[in-house]
Amino acid sequence: MDERDPIDVQRNSGRQSSRRVLISILSGQPTPRGSPRRLNSRIVLWLLLITLWAYAGFCIQSMWAHGEIENSFELSVSEINISNVLTDDDVKKMDINMETNGGRGVSNSVVSIKKRSKRSRRGSGSSSSSRSKRGSKKKILETENSTGVEVQEQVPQTNATYGMLVGPFGSIEDRVVGLSPAKRSGTCDRKSQFARLVWSKTFVLVFHELSMTGAPLSMMELASEILSCGGAVSVVALSRKGGLLPELYRKKIKVVEDKYKLSFKAAMKADLVIAGSAVCASWIEQYLDHSASGSRRLVWWIMENRREYFDRSKRVLNRVKTLVFLSKSQSKQWMTWCEEENIKLKSAPSLVPLAVNDELAFVAGISCSLNTPAFTVEKMLEKRLLLRKLVREEMGVKDSDMLVMALSSINPGKGHLSLVESVHLATTNKKPGGMIDDEQVFEKMLNVSEEKTRNDIKLLIGSVGSKSNKVVYVRSLLGFLSNHSGLQNSVMWTPATTRVTSLYAAADVYVINSQGIGETFGRVTTEAMANGIPVLGTDAGGTKEIVEHNVSGLLHPTGHSGTTVLSKHLQYLLKNPSERRRLGLKGREKVKKMYLKKHMYKMFWQVLYDTMKLK
Repeated sequence: MDERDPIDVQRNSGRQSSRRVLISILSGQPTPRGSPRRLNSRIVLWLLLITLWAYAGFCIQSMWAHGEIENSFELSVSEINISNVLTDDDVKKMDINMETNGGRGVSNSVVSIKKRSKRSRRGSGSSSSSRSKRGSKKKILETENSTGVEVQEQVPQTNATYGMLVGPFGSIEDRVVGLSPAKRSGTCDRKSQFARLVWSKTFVLVFHELSMTGAPLSMMELASEILSCGGAVSVVALSRKGGLLPELYRKKIKVVEDKYKLSFKAAMKADLVIAGSAVCASWIEQYLDHSASGSRRLVWWIMENRREYFDRSKRVLNRVKTLVFLSKSQSKQWMTWCEEENIKLKSAPSLVPLAVNDELAFVAGISCSLNTPAFTVEKMLEKRLLLRKLVREEMGVKDSDMLVMALSSINPGKGHLSLVESVHLATTNKKPGGMIDDEQVFEKMLNVSEEKTRNDIKLLIGSVGSKSNKVVYVRSLLGFLSNHSGLQNSVMWTPATTRVTSLYAAADVYVINSQGIGETFGRVTTEAMANGIPVLGTDAGGTKEIVEHNVSGLLHPTGHSGTTVLSKHLQYLLKNPSERRRLGLKGREKVKKMYLKKHMYKMFWQVLYDTMKLK
């Protein structure tokens, strides 16, 4: 027993010393100086902590880089917003409306989002405190107007309100054309100067909003083209109003939050910043204040032509070295305003008109990057005729009818009310008047070509639900139609959508009736001309630079006098289908020479090159 005692004592003392070392390591207290394990244990512990920290940082950085955190946040906010904005009655009305017009997929998605949001609220309500609930409600109110999924306007979007709401016809388009939206990317001409310039470069594009109107759509196409050509693109949306946010995600374009100066940090790291509207003036001013060299790497593509937009921009115009306008008339007008305000620009502005994208050109039968042996120009022309037939049947438009179309945001500047009045005059006056120049020649041509069959004018107005619509103006249009019951059967409406190729295929005449100083350029004007559709436009702004009177279309004055002239032009084209074909073919030829994507990006390349080489 005495012989074992020293051994037991030695073992016990070893266990106690090792236990003291382990306790000291875990507690952070220093171990005895004579302990041989002190240094090695602390090194292992620190290495373990560093490894865990690095791994966590890598995971978070990866999620931010791929937009997973941002996208999941936006989706959850969007789901909550829809459930708060829409009532059960509203959802039922939307369901009935979409089922009537072949849009069941959209209405079903709204219902499913609403149900998911209800379940999420029930699941989280029991575990959250009243204070957190108040905070979440405040967050919802702050983000309600900045998300891409929300009710588009206050006027109910139902047939009961509009009388005849048709489209969109995306499903018919996909079935006939055979090219799904997921494949409509990668249209870059890699041999072009533009492609070589943007390759491996980083760009930040600033959108003033995400509505389905000219400026945001053009900026989205630019972002998609840069991405297709090997560049990196991030989008800063100053307002999330509109329906382009899902489309940006579909095209895999990253959207940066315009909060806590994140957009400024992203812009300062980019090779070039492109702002696509005069409304971006406030953001540009703050960005230039944060970045001393920012003005050397910024292109301001201004797409508006009204004095109110100039007044927003005048404080910053002389700080930006590269200004770009859409038309000569717009540039001249802005230079006149600058002279009045004694603003001296750093350099002469450039001109980059908008162009017809490859998707529209493809369906219109114009050779582009999307054509393949299976999708030749000839085959696309055949498909376009079939698309026209099916869409007109869905609308209830006869072959002998003349479908007149006006796709734009619905506000006083676009002249929809005077257009409706012109259609009313054209359908009620039995004896039509003449053209602007020669009334007698017009009447002679009309009498010779008059047909025995009855031809009617059908008017299609878009875009219902656009965030740029003026609700009061929309109601005034609906009031005019209700006071003219015979006109209601001639007017149709279509929702705001990016799927417009089927609408152009069905149309016979396009009207751009912008008032005041006219349209800045008219993206829809060139799109209609590409489809061989004659354009009836106001003799003002960029429209008169695109449409040559009695060659590719007919022009009429702005104001009240233009209403009568426009009605005469509608009657003239109604009774003369051959003239519609002649004007349409001339317009199509002009687009092929001047307004295709390759023409725009050739001019844009020069602008970007000159800006990026500045030091």
